[in-house]
Amino acid sequence: VKCTNKRLQVSILIRTYGKRTDVIIDRKREIMTIRYLSKLGLVRPVYCRFNNGIVYGYTPGRALSVPDMSNQRICLLIAEHMAVWHKVNFSNEKESTLFPVLWKWLREVPKSYIDPKTDEKFQKNFKLEELFNELTGLENELVKIESPIVFCHNDLLNGNIIYEESRNKISFIDLEYGSMNYRSFDIANHFNDFAGFECDYNLYPSNEFQKKWLRHYLCSYNPGATITEEEVNKLYQEVNKFALASHFFWGVWGLVRAQSSEINFDYIEYATLRFKEYYNKKE
Repeated sequence: VKCTNKRLQVSILIRTYGKRTDVIIDRKREIMTIRYLSKLGLVRPVYCRFNNGIVYGYTPGRALSVPDMSNQRICLLIAEHMAVWHKVNFSNEKESTLFPVLWKWLREVPKSYIDPKTDEKFQKNFKLEELFNELTGLENELVKIESPIVFCHNDLLNGNIIYEESRNKISFIDLEYGSMNYRSFDIANHFNDFAGFECDYNLYPSNEFQKKWLRHYLCSYNPGATITEEEVNKLYQEVNKFALASHFFWGVWGLVRAQSSEINFDYIEYATLRFKEYYNKKE
């Protein structure tokens, strides 16, 4: 809920947490992250907390649409801003949270669901033992890449990217999943989100688009450096391998949320689509 004091020209947002989202989201980490990033001017501050939510600053602008993600001007602003976030120094944290979180979530997936339709779809499309084996293999492969560990947003879908047109400025909002993570996961996750919640992977960015975006990101991350074709190609390969981790991440997220969420959203169907794309792209 957005609340505005017109006399003072100040706007705030009041947000309540969803049912049992603490299973998925580390709320203490979220608050610490917002406080730290607000000191750096990267996000709006938290003004107060209550039992099941927070009050925080409003970020002016509009949330991007799915087509905006591939807009030639806006997409390069996103690359620049992601590079800024990836240079944030959280001195007390150096390890990636990706696989610890995935193992934790996977253990939360029930063997059966209360709702018969949900359970039928789950039993038809998933076997828990296979998911545990798959995650073991995925972790073994991706840690070999040694992608740099940086501070990542981890959820840069269109709705979490705000564009202020008058200032030609991009901001990132909603830090629920923000943590130290592999750089390539954050980028890959963003590229996967070109497909929107409908999971139309025909919208996944082309090789040419990705390499242009990645070059701009590397130039922003290393200002003044000469970025070689080899560096761009290496990052391209890393990102497209970590795209699998992104599908696995949100697939398991959907399986956990399908049991507890009261939101009118077909989480099981979403998880099915994410894992379908995971297996399509795996080889």
